Amino acid sequence: MILIVDSGATKSDWIALDEKGNQLFMTQTLGLSPEVLTRPVIEDRLANNFELSKNREAVTHLYFYGAGCGTDRMKKFLTEIFNDFFPNAKAEVKEDTYAAIFATTKIGQHGIVCILGTGSNCSYYDGEKLHQKVTSLGYIPMDDGSGNFFGRKLIRDYYFNKIPMDLATKFAKEYNLDADVIKENLYKQPNPNTYLATFARFIVENKNHPYCRGVIDKGFQQFVNNYIMQFELATKVPVSFVGSIAYYLREELATVVERNDLILGVIRQRPIEGLVEFHKGSI
Repeated sequence: MILIVDSGATKSDWIALDEKGNQLFMTQTLGLSPEVLTRPVIEDRLANNFELSKNREAVTHLYFYGAGCGTDRMKKFLTEIFNDFFPNAKAEVKEDTYAAIFATTKIGQHGIVCILGTGSNCSYYDGEKLHQKVTSLGYIPMDDGSGNFFGRKLIRDYYFNKIPMDLATKFAKEYNLDADVIKENLYKQPNPNTYLATFARFIVENKNHPYCRGVIDKGFQQFVNNYIMQFELATKVPVSFVGSIAYYLREELATVVERNDLILGVIRQRPIEGLVEFHKGSI
C-alpha cells in the first residue's frame, strides 16, 4: 500500500493506493506541522485516525509533503515518527512546496510555485530542482498573504480601532474577540498559526467591503514584493498558486498578479489530486 499525504498547518489529506495505482481510501487528519507540534501530539493524530491505524502495517511507501518540513531536522523528526507508526514503510518527507510543484507544473517545465493557505511560501522550479530565495522563519515574522497573515491583521486592526465601525461590529458578532481568549489561543494552545487563520474567513466573506479589499490587495502585493520578485525570471515564467487563500481570493490574486506583469499559471485549492497523478506515473 502506498500513502500519499499533503499536509498543511490546518489539515492533512491522505490517499492510499494499491500497487496498481487504484485508490483504496481517502482520509483526513489535523495538520502535522513539525514546527509547532510535539511528537506526542503528532502520534495522537495518527493513532486517532481509524483508516491509518487499521492499515499501519500494510503501508510499504509513504510520500509525505508537509508545511514546516523545509529543514533536515524537521524531516528527520517526522521520518522517525512515521517509521515507528508505519513499521513496514519507507517514508519520504518533503516540504509542501514540492506538492505544489508536482500539482501545477510538469516535469521539465520552468515556473514559480506559491503556497497561500494557512501559511505561505514561494519557490522557483527549473524543471528538475526547487530553488528558494527566502528562508522561512515561520508564521510570526513571515507568511505574507496567508490565512494567518490576514487573521493577525484583522485582530491588530480591531484592537487598534482601525476597522470601520460597521465592519468591526460584524466582526465582533462572529468571533470571540475577548483579549483573554485570544491570548489563550496564541500563547497557551497548540497551532496558534491555525487559530489566526480562522479569522481569514471573515476577509473572504466580506471581500467586497472597501476595508477588506484594501487589506487583501496590500497583503498579496506584499507577498509578490517579498517572495515572487526575488527571482530574476519572475516576469518570464508562469506563476502558479495552491492553497485555500489563493483559491477563494483568486480574482483578487489575479488582479495583483497582472498588475505586476506576472504570468498567471494554475490556481488549485488542494494539490492532493495532482500528487496522486504524479505518483501513479512512477508505480
